[in-house]
Amino acid sequence: MSEYREESDALDTDIQQIIHAWHHHGTTLSDRDFNQLALRLFAYQLRYSQPYAQYCTLFGITPRALPTRWEQIPAVPTDVFKDVPVATFDPSHCALAFETSGTTQGRGGVHYMETPVLYDAALLSGFDRFVLPDGAQLRYLNVVPNPAMRKQSSLGHMMAAVAAHRGDGHTGWYIENDALLTHAFIEDLSAAIEERLAVCIAGTAFGLLNLLDTFEQKHLRFDLPPGSRIMETGGFKGRTRTVARAAFYGKLMQRFGISSNAIVAEYGMTELTSQYYDSIESRATQQRIKIGPPWMQTRIVDATGKDVPDEIVGALVHFDLANRSSAIAVSTEDLGARLGDGFVLLGREEGAKLRGCSIDAEDLRRA
Repeated sequence: MSEYREESDALDTDIQQIIHAWHHHGTTLSDRDFNQLALRLFAYQLRYSQPYAQYCTLFGITPRALPTRWEQIPAVPTDVFKDVPVATFDPSHCALAFETSGTTQGRGGVHYMETPVLYDAALLSGFDRFVLPDGAQLRYLNVVPNPAMRKQSSLGHMMAAVAAHRGDGHTGWYIENDALLTHAFIEDLSAAIEERLAVCIAGTAFGLLNLLDTFEQKHLRFDLPPGSRIMETGGFKGRTRTVARAAFYGKLMQRFGISSNAIVAEYGMTELTSQYYDSIESRATQQRIKIGPPWMQTRIVDATGKDVPDEIVGALVHFDLANRSSAIAVSTEDLGARLGDGFVLLGREEGAKLRGCSIDAEDLRRA
């Protein structure tokens, strides 16, 4: 146990230093440095996560036959988090346990984290860089579950941390028992506008769309104070109703009196510790490019797990060094295409099956 604790603490310290250096100094990682730390973290996870280690043997990977490149690390399909505790430690001792919504197959998964330190450091650094590049102190109006009532919401935890560290001391929460508190939101937004306080409205795309429906029914329109912004996330995965992004953003701009530059889309997953955001340069365009911090990398692959060329659609496979106590590599059903320094997110394939390799989640369940 002491050996595990020493290795875990050493990894946490090194990853925190990388996050801090990028957050405060813009320091990036070379391919060599990313590769070295990724392989070190993967070897650690093989030693302490028996399900992951057994799964990797299906690819011919063992502690004595390790990959030499981070791209060769087997990725855990997101579906596996629904059935197997993907953790290097006893999940009953977790500091955080975030649940997926389970909208696609009717059941959710759980991401267990041994410590909140890496999660909080990663979320604040990304939010500061991509949502608050001006260092603004805003009032946060969160159209997401309040973590005081729903601790398993990673989005709620994220926005609580942001509001506590970057807010003006007055935070609103407008999802209660899955119900949208529209009247309270309108009252609080109107008060902020009257006081000329810049706000950040954070919510899922579906939650914001429901707000817009109410505004349209009531013929409401607002002019947000200068410096205000909207952060949307989640898309319309698993929802019966979808809206094209251009039309959705057009409605946000019209009803809140903002420009497209003031709308930032976050792309995160319960199974990851870190997040991607729209690049600042792409927010005025129709093709928003997702970029992330230097401790994250993403492969875009075909059905056989091979990387596809730039601008070709494939499935996304994420590598997150901040996933220290779970799995460094996670394969998804989300589709995207490499473009420039990032990728364009194209949503989820209809009826998608797990992508990225010929061995699927069933193999890990049997392992």
